[in-house]
Amino acid sequence: MIPDTLTQGQYDTVYNFLSLVIASQLFTAVFLVIAMPRILPRYRQAITVAIVVCGIAAYHYFRIFDSFKEAFVSDAAGGAGVYTQAVGASFNEGYRYVDWLLTVPLLLLELIAILALARKVQTSLLLRLLPAAALMIILGYPGEMSDDNMVRGIFGLLSTIPFLYILFVLFTQLTKSLASQPASVRRTLSQLRFLILLSWGVYPIAFLLPILNIEGSDAWVAMQVGYSVADILAKAVYALIIFYVARMKSYDDDPEFALRENSKEDAAVYARR
Repeated sequence: MIPDTLTQGQYDTVYNFLSLVIASQLFTAVFLVIAMPRILPRYRQAITVAIVVCGIAAYHYFRIFDSFKEAFVSDAAGGAGVYTQAVGASFNEGYRYVDWLLTVPLLLLELIAILALARKVQTSLLLRLLPAAALMIILGYPGEMSDDNMVRGIFGLLSTIPFLYILFVLFTQLTKSLASQPASVRRTLSQLRFLILLSWGVYPIAFLLPILNIEGSDAWVAMQVGYSVADILAKAVYALIIFYVARMKSYDDDPEFALRENSKEDAAVYARR
């Protein structure tokens, strides 16, 4: 599905979105490292996982970015602003699957950690969700790499089974856990279910484009933009929401901690005046 040529506008669009993802993941990780002391220790495991997820994503997007720049070069003979695939180089879509194989299970661990459920429930969820996440990515990879729509369709269907299972477990478990969560975060956690559905839903849509005979440079650029936006939502925005939940739960668990933190914020505001 990788096009032979890109216009200047198409090239710039992919270039800028890849750059945006790198900045989003990298500086979200930096923020979380700095802000870690602003939550109680019991919630820092979730934030540590979020930092690792954003770091892994930033690294792989650097690799994707370099692969893109090497794969498409300006073709002076084709006219100004035309980019063609370089001889001996190709855009490596496999970097995304390596990234997802590592980050998707960690995203699930991140969510389970912040819910602070009973240890038995946490263990049960991890044993069900982490293998399903790995299986989803592993099954999707052969289809993504294949030029045969039948092969792509078969592996797409197979990877959809664990995908739907994960969404089902997450929605049912999040719904069950809401009653035991502090009132200050119930609405946020409820909305988090739909962020997961929205961001994860982009991937199967992009996977289906070649099967639906939606091809060409415009479709490929749209897929890269979709993947980029989905990764920002699923990792950076998701991590910031998890941090917010951790902060609110820290306040609820320890009123003295909340008082100290609010006093620091009031002092910072006063100092800026």
